[in-house]
Amino acid sequence: MSINHLIFRNLKKNLKNYTLYVFALIFSTSLYFAFVTLQFDPSMDEAKGTIKGGAAIRVASYLLVTIVSIFLLYANTIFIKRRSKEIGLFQLIGMTKGKIFRILSIENFILYSGSVILGIFGGLVGSKLILMILFKVTGVQSIAALQFSSQAVSQTLVVFGVIYLLIMLMNYRFIKRQSILSLFNVKAKTEEKVKKVSFVEITIGIVGILFIISGYYVSSQLFTSDFSTASEFFMAMSFILGSVIIGTYLFYKGSVSFIFNIVRKNKNGYLSINEVLSLSSIMFRMKSNSLLLTIITTVSALAIGLLSLTYISYYSAEKVAVSNVPSDFSLDNVQNADMVKETFTINHIDFTAHEIEVINASVNIKGILDSNAGPLALDINPTRLTMPIVSDRAIKGVDVTENEVLFSGYSSMLQELMQFKDSGMIELKGQTEVIPQTYLGLRDKTLLSSSFTNFNVPVVIIVDQTVYERLKKDSDPEDQPPSNTYIGIDINDKEKLEEANQLFSKLPIEDPTYSSQLQVKNDQKMSLGLIMFIVGFLGLTFLITSGCILYFKQMDESQEEMGNYTILRKLGFTQGDLIRGIQFKQLFNFGIPLIVGLLHSYFAVQSGWFLFGTEVWTPMIIVMVLYTGLYSIFGILSVLHYKKVIKDSL
Repeated sequence: MSINHLIFRNLKKNLKNYTLYVFALIFSTSLYFAFVTLQFDPSMDEAKGTIKGGAAIRVASYLLVTIVSIFLLYANTIFIKRRSKEIGLFQLIGMTKGKIFRILSIENFILYSGSVILGIFGGLVGSKLILMILFKVTGVQSIAALQFSSQAVSQTLVVFGVIYLLIMLMNYRFIKRQSILSLFNVKAKTEEKVKKVSFVEITIGIVGILFIISGYYVSSQLFTSDFSTASEFFMAMSFILGSVIIGTYLFYKGSVSFIFNIVRKNKNGYLSINEVLSLSSIMFRMKSNSLLLTIITTVSALAIGLLSLTYISYYSAEKVAVSNVPSDFSLDNVQNADMVKETFTINHIDFTAHEIEVINASVNIKGILDSNAGPLALDINPTRLTMPIVSDRAIKGVDVTENEVLFSGYSSMLQELMQFKDSGMIELKGQTEVIPQTYLGLRDKTLLSSSFTNFNVPVVIIVDQTVYERLKKDSDPEDQPPSNTYIGIDINDKEKLEEANQLFSKLPIEDPTYSSQLQVKNDQKMSLGLIMFIVGFLGLTFLITSGCILYFKQMDESQEEMGNYTILRKLGFTQGDLIRGIQFKQLFNFGIPLIVGLLHSYFAVQSGWFLFGTEVWTPMIIVMVLYTGLYSIFGILSVLHYKKVIKDSL
């Protein structure tokens, strides 16, 4: 038999086992090529100019290469071990190791190069769709055209050529270091199996669960604990990261076996076919896969957490814009405001303008402060805090008495770091007098732009007109804002808001960006949309690669367990009985890493989401549901593969 005939016969024989590997390789190449194409697309200039998007995309491409490289090298390790007996047989019939390596290299080259070429073609076709998605999330008004970049092609070929050489080096070392006897035993050594759960394993399992719980607890207290230095805060974050990762590893090493062993003991050894095919198998396999599952779980949690936080920021962009610029156009200069009004009048754009006079005064809020702890609130002195004060006459729908005050403009970040009581007493301090006031409560409506408010406590105090006049006469000149007048301009016909914003941007105002609510919202969505796109792109790549790795592991297990299925079929169990057991098994195999990853990301997001936006549940749930749905596809594919194996067991 000629070498060429042998190569093509082996390719035809093994192609069915490589189907998902080829798909993953084509998909990875398509993603990378489409992503690199963005770097050389002229229509990306507008998006790149926002937050140095070109550099962000380059860094993301390096991370993408790292993820794909690790996946391909790991997948190759699985498949080369699956062919260990075949390699041993080649040696038994007289082939040298060098000749076997050449055969495998040619096979891999045909498979690899074909997949890369198809991947580049797929990336070229899909690049327009990806660019359309990017323009949609960033709000860029540009036409997405199909662009062919020779630079992207050459870069993709170089990157995947290097990965191919690494794969060949790995195969060479494997063939060189294995004897004929070890090649026939290598597959049997890939999984560690134990007969019973030991005391050490039980201890490891309990410690793992305690580590994870302690990490969750510290993360929930991260922004409500009083850290005296930045190093203490860093140590707390390091403890959370270390305890969760170590706890996850110990969880897979011992906790799963420990928990399932308790379930098995409660059954007194009488297990159903579902439990035989699921619990018993998982108990003894997760220990050997603990490191792999820890990596997959940790990176999944990282991907879900980062995507959730970026989506929270993106989802909250409009509310953040309103909190910074409460009117369509917010100004603090009367001359600029008159210029804007004149421009809108000339262009027949109807508007409504209002002015609010603002003073700053020292305030003692200790009497209404429920908690002022937290690393971001350490600089606050609650007995002498400078805050903006306005009169109730300037605020429509608000009327307070001479002895009452109302707070307005509470933020989600402040809500997490500082809690106000429902009622109490505060003191307004002038240069010569202190005015005690009854605190009526807090409303979330933003009154002034961010240039007037305190970053630590971005709220405005509304007082009676007489109290306002007293404070104005007695106020400290050094505490006053650069401008004491806030001018808000709202467009009556919102369909003309875009036109008004374009006219506004052309006016000679020193910093028009932070005076236009629409511009702030667009800038937020453009910058955050690019970040979300990059994180989502990397998260999707990891999801595909990690799902494929778990699928490959299940392929290996199914081949090892085929003999068990043959015995069970001969004992009278139907194909349906076995399939139900396999479905239960895959629910655990894919479900446990997914659930643990979702829990990790949930506690990570909950500990500091308020630093990123105003909404948490909707964006976080959307991200988690999408990730779960895509991840479940690989569990379904695994069940379908097992179904075929069970069908072939007789």
